[in-house]
Amino acid sequence: MTGQRYAFDATKTRVGYGAIDIVVNMYTPEVIAQKRVPTDENFRDKVRVKGDHRRGLTHEEYIEKMDRAGIERSLLIAMRCGDRRMSTSVEIPYEMVHAAVQKYPHRYAGLAGIDPLRGIAGLKELDHAVKELGFVGAHLYPHWFGQAPDAAIYYPYYARCAELGIPIMMQVGQCLVYRADNRLATVAKPMTLDRIAIDFPELTIIGIHLGYPWTEEMIAVCQKHANVYMAGDAYAPKHWGANVYHYINTYGQDKFLFGSDWWVIDPERAMNDIAEIKFRPIPERKMLRDNALKVFKIEG
Repeated sequence: MTGQRYAFDATKTRVGYGAIDIVVNMYTPEVIAQKRVPTDENFRDKVRVKGDHRRGLTHEEYIEKMDRAGIERSLLIAMRCGDRRMSTSVEIPYEMVHAAVQKYPHRYAGLAGIDPLRGIAGLKELDHAVKELGFVGAHLYPHWFGQAPDAAIYYPYYARCAELGIPIMMQVGQCLVYRADNRLATVAKPMTLDRIAIDFPELTIIGIHLGYPWTEEMIAVCQKHANVYMAGDAYAPKHWGANVYHYINTYGQDKFLFGSDWWVIDPERAMNDIAEIKFRPIPERKMLRDNALKVFKIEG
C-alpha cells in the first residue's frame, strides 16, 4: 500500500479540517514483538486499553482510526525510555519512525526521543534526525532518567533544539507506575519549565500530559513565558477540567495543543469528547490544528 491510499479528506470531518495529534506512540505488532513497549499489562488494565488494541495496530489500521477520528496527521515518537544499559530500558529507533513517515508522508511526522545519557553521540543523532530524516521536534521523558527537566544534564539538548529551530515536548506532572518492576519517581512538576524558559528564550517548550494534577501551575508557566505551551494528552478531554476548558476557550487559545498519547487515550474517543464539550469554533480549531502547524512548522 502507498501513502496515497491514505490521503486525508477534510470534507468528511465534523469541522471541515483535519486535527493534528502531537503525541502518538508507535504501537504496532512489530514494536510489541520486539518488546519495545515501556508499559506492562497492569498499566494497560489501569488505563483500560481495549483487548483488540493490545496486539498493536498496523500503520494502515491506525491511519483508518485517524480517519474515523478526523485526524489528518499524527506525530510519532521515537521514544527513548531510560538508561539503555538497564534491562527495563526501551526505545523506538529513529529509523523505525522514519520508515513509517516515508511510507505515509502526509499522515505522519517524526519526533526524536532524547536520552541525555548519550552525550555528544546523542546530539549528533538529534542533528541527523532533524537535518537528514526530517523530524519536526524532540521528545523527553524526564522521569525515565530520574532528574527534573531543569537539571543540567538536559541543557546541551535544549541548546541544540534551539539551534535546530525545533520544539521539545516533555512529560510534566505525575508519573504513574508503568511497569511493576521499575517504579519511577515523579520529578517533573510544571514549574520546572520556568528556569528552562528563562535560560533558553529561543527554545519552544511544550509541557505534555496537562501537567496533571498541577494543571493550574502548567497554565501559569504558559502565561508567564511566550515560548512555553501545553498539550492535552494522556487524559481524556472530558476529564481535563473546567479551568482547562476556560483556558482553551479564552486567553490560552494560542498556547494549547491537542494530543492523545495513544495507547493511553484512543484518538477516536478523544475527538468525540471534544465534540461533546463544544468549545468555541476558533479556539477549537487553534487547539486541534493551527497551533500545531505553527509550533512544529508543518505545512497545512
